[in-house]
Amino acid sequence: MITSGTALFILDAILALLVWPVALWASRYDLSALTTYPLDIRPLIYPPADLLLLFAMGLYRRDALMETGKSLSRVPLVVGMGAAVSIMICQALTALAPDTFAQPGGRDQAILFAVATVAFTGCAFAGRLFLNVLLSRRVLVRRLLIVGAGQRAWDLLRMITKEGTSLSYDIVFLHHASLGEIDPRLAADPAGRIVHAETFDVLKLAMAEGPDQIVIAPDERRGMNLERLLDCKKAGFPVVQYLSFIENEIRRVDLKRMELGWLVYSDGFTFSMIDRFLKRLFDLVVSSLVLLLSAPLLIGGMIAIRWEGKGPIFYRQERVTLDNRVFWIMKLRTMRVDAEAQGAVWAAAKDNRITKVGLFLRRTRIDELPQLLNILKGEMSFVGPRPERPVFIAELAEQIPLFNERHMVKAGLTGWAQINYPYGASVDDARSKLSYDLYYVKNFSILFDFVILLQTLRVVLWPSGVR
Repeated sequence: MITSGTALFILDAILALLVWPVALWASRYDLSALTTYPLDIRPLIYPPADLLLLFAMGLYRRDALMETGKSLSRVPLVVGMGAAVSIMICQALTALAPDTFAQPGGRDQAILFAVATVAFTGCAFAGRLFLNVLLSRRVLVRRLLIVGAGQRAWDLLRMITKEGTSLSYDIVFLHHASLGEIDPRLAADPAGRIVHAETFDVLKLAMAEGPDQIVIAPDERRGMNLERLLDCKKAGFPVVQYLSFIENEIRRVDLKRMELGWLVYSDGFTFSMIDRFLKRLFDLVVSSLVLLLSAPLLIGGMIAIRWEGKGPIFYRQERVTLDNRVFWIMKLRTMRVDAEAQGAVWAAAKDNRITKVGLFLRRTRIDELPQLLNILKGEMSFVGPRPERPVFIAELAEQIPLFNERHMVKAGLTGWAQINYPYGASVDDARSKLSYDLYYVKNFSILFDFVILLQTLRVVLWPSGVR
């Protein structure tokens, strides 16, 4: 079943491919330049760059789809950024291979920038309005048959309603006496329809409802007839366990009802030598490039700290990384020199220990840039769980099961938890972020790292919960 975000991406791509040639023709752009030598490849770069920036800035995420007005207000800026990225790519290709790629003129670049911004903004507006029409007519509805109607089923309904990849669900709950009691909250919720079955005939109900998936989520599983579930699978209905469904649907691990047996028998938590080599190569290339491009910001931050007052420019602190190894992390100092005179404490909202310059550096993430040196030294990775202090690790590991499993990979400058959950400063926040960290560790891949890297741009430009 296609998700709402994927559907919107497809709509944007189709509209861009249809509208872009027409926009070029209307602007009297000479398309024959694509076949001449040296090549003028600018028209080929603009559409993918536009889609890449829309994705990187989170405009296909659930929260963006839920807040159409806010998304539409951001579209022109994001599309303009995509056009600017296209210009930079063209300039870089021309500089690297001047005999192969044509040198773009300033006037032509300005015209293409304006045409692309107007055309792709219109495409993005049209795509989002059309998606709302599809949703209102329930074309993209996700049909689920949930086996069970107890507390576990209620948790499932609550999570997918708030975090699911689809915006519209049609859910039927199958209740049988052998599966436990019905949760009263679920019975009172209009979002779910409970079918009381005298016999555990799941296939009969599935044939009548036509679900996209059958999710097994009973509180009591000892009375469940597995043969009836096998009948559903043989009939072509996907059957999935509760924990696996939640993992795939909301992109995190449900710690509240997680079972160690599921972690043991499900896929994930495996890292080959090739995986580690590619990740290290990814770290070296990306961190070197980012350090080169951000050097002016880093130097500016250092000057601002020195201008504000006395004290060290850099701040070094012990943190924990792969295999619980301790290393010294580097940051630009954002707090007063005596910030921890009374001992280590969690950062708080509106923390009065943060200096004026430090507040700006934190909101723009400039204070994190020295960590690129930790990455080059191999102490950190560009993508991974947030590096915590040893004193907090000991406290959290005692209160949160599996907390140390996040150290199966190196700590990261950015990560899946960082782009999906605001800054946490409590045990409850750490537990919530662990659900994302475990998902990352369990499903690690270089492609996943690249996706997180792109999404980090959204967090940097539109920060949320930074302390």
